[in-house]
Amino acid sequence: MSLAPWACDPARTKGRLHAEPAPTLRTDYQRDRDRVIHSSAFRRLEYKTQVFVNHEGDLFRTRLTHSLEVAQIGRTVARSLRLEEDLVEAICLAHDLGHTPFGHAGQDALNACMQGYGGFEHNFQSLRIVDELEDRYAAFSGLNLTFETREGILKHCSEKNARTLGALGERFLARRQPSLEAQLANIADEIAYNNHDVDDGLRSGLITVEQLRATALFARHHDAVLERWPQATPHQQCFETIRRMINELVLDLTNASAAELQAAAPTDVEAVRNAGRALIHFSADVARDNQQLKAFLNHNLYRHHLVYRMTAKAKRTVTELFAALLDDPRLMPPKFSARAAQAQDSNGRARVVADYVAGMTDRYAIDEYERIFVPRRVR
Repeated sequence: MSLAPWACDPARTKGRLHAEPAPTLRTDYQRDRDRVIHSSAFRRLEYKTQVFVNHEGDLFRTRLTHSLEVAQIGRTVARSLRLEEDLVEAICLAHDLGHTPFGHAGQDALNACMQGYGGFEHNFQSLRIVDELEDRYAAFSGLNLTFETREGILKHCSEKNARTLGALGERFLARRQPSLEAQLANIADEIAYNNHDVDDGLRSGLITVEQLRATALFARHHDAVLERWPQATPHQQCFETIRRMINELVLDLTNASAAELQAAAPTDVEAVRNAGRALIHFSADVARDNQQLKAFLNHNLYRHHLVYRMTAKAKRTVTELFAALLDDPRLMPPKFSARAAQAQDSNGRARVVADYVAGMTDRYAIDEYERIFVPRRVR
């Protein structure tokens, strides 16, 4: 399949931070995807939470399974729109590499800890991982990914951090758009996140079908499933409903974006970046229904008192770990304590501690907390 003129062409990449010979048997974006998959940070996503802490059940999503589901959705739409599938997949697989243990609760806690030291943004941390922290190659630090993959990973960025990133940060300062592949990865993330949290919320019993029927998107597909499959089990009916919800969102995103691209007719990737608005989006009606579902989950699942208990414990764990490690960096493994000792100021030391804490999995953070604060735990 030929790429659309507005797609990113791997033969015309803006390149890498460190020049390398062209790959054989692969394109540059395929190389990016493969480097992400083989990274330590990607493997750790298996034990990082979405909503539920990793040890609460084997059936709930982790950051790893979520990233795979995002990539599947992203590739489906990319193929229909003739965008660069391998680039979309690379971005989707890498987008959560910088997430802390305990999901957004851990991120909020670490950001609060870092307020006097430059703050913490998980998108910016994902970029730090692929640019600096992964340690696999003799020739350079990080994974040395292409500009286009790095652009997609950094979907949000503060103005302060953007000013440190050169060409990569310019779009945030100039209010330009990223590539269509980056725009698509961002919305694929939202589709996967919302609908699979519905699944996990129902599995956990924290939300019910009756509650979900208050949302238009769930109700219309649940009605269709009940009419088509009245004898199916409630479990099967929920799966059928969620599957149909995802399908509607993917189809609408594809069709609405195709119409927008036809109307805007960007001549190339730079025209996309200068379009003044995102060209990958839902139709107005479906965007409204998707936003209603998102608001429902925020109110009924993420703020559920049992989830709140978990997030409160998670925040306390991250906060106390950070304080103890910043007070005495020698408590960290030698690799990190040495970096802290070499830091030029308190900001640098705090950033090393944040790198260490952010890289923890849920269970490692819990174990590390016990090793540091519980006298009988030594190893």
